[in-house]
Amino acid sequence: MIGATVAARSGIAESVLGELIDAFGLGQVRESRYLADGLMNANWKLDTPVGQFALKRVTDVSPERLQRNLGALAALGAGGVPVSAPVPTISGSLVAQASDGAWCLFPWVAGSHVPGVDLTLSQVSALGAHLGRLHVSLGRACGRGLLPGVPETISADVTSPERAVEKVERLSAAVRALGTGSEFDRAVAGALEHRRALVLKYADHRPRSATPEGDHGWTHGDVQYRNLLWEDGALAAILDWDRIAVRPYAEEAVRTAQVQFGVGGVFDLARVSAFVEGYRSVVPLEPSALVDGVRRLWWKRMTDFWQLEFHYDRGDFSFDELFTAEEALLHWWTDRLHQVEGAFAAG
Repeated sequence: MIGATVAARSGIAESVLGELIDAFGLGQVRESRYLADGLMNANWKLDTPVGQFALKRVTDVSPERLQRNLGALAALGAGGVPVSAPVPTISGSLVAQASDGAWCLFPWVAGSHVPGVDLTLSQVSALGAHLGRLHVSLGRACGRGLLPGVPETISADVTSPERAVEKVERLSAAVRALGTGSEFDRAVAGALEHRRALVLKYADHRPRSATPEGDHGWTHGDVQYRNLLWEDGALAAILDWDRIAVRPYAEEAVRTAQVQFGVGGVFDLARVSAFVEGYRSVVPLEPSALVDGVRRLWWKRMTDFWQLEFHYDRGDFSFDELFTAEEALLHWWTDRLHQVEGAFAAG
């Protein structure tokens, strides 16, 4: 199912394209092809006389933050992180402001988006090491003044069971009021009732401290297969740098493993362990920090309903399948909390 907002994202007005051609000095665009792999932002492949490029319209971060983030990519590339450094505009900016928003341009990188469970164990381990080097390189970029300093401490919101139940009740009412009686609406209604029961049953398993364990620093924010390009068995590029922010390293490592290897309603625990082993070969994060990160992400998935908020609050149905997939994984994960935590600790 495709929401109206998704359909609107796939078009690019000729007048806007003309603005961007002038801004980046492309001369002309022989062909423009929309890339449907992205979820939040819209991307196109451009064929021009001066080369092939990936053009991106960014809607979920400010132009100032985008400019800051993109400014760190050259240093990351020098540090061994596979990145595609942005193409500056004629005026030297990394972000072009057109009449409908902020845009950035990158040299085209050949490669394929490979789901995590289709990677070999050696590739999985290599991916973990790449994430470790990414974190180290972002720390160096911070030290060079390309990113702001890292706070000494960091806290994380832990949603209370009461607040989670309030979300369930509000969304259940939205399904009744706004739903059409579709198969998805019926599935969501049942899932919300089941989620309410899970929240109340497992409330005592939620994280108790607002302070995550382990080190923290600048992180990518969305390392998942749609943002990774593989070519000839090696990682060719890490894409989508909009969400660079300070987070616990364990949070990003655990989230990356979940979105890569939590597929089909189950965790591929062998790949989880191989990924963590690769990461810890570069960043010696304590197993206890990873276990803490797993428990925090599990509770976040238990108490977060952002895909349904997009569906019922915004009329954007593009994340419906993601909700269904994460719901199945959550149930499997909840039944095996300690087994999953053990796989992360063993890496």
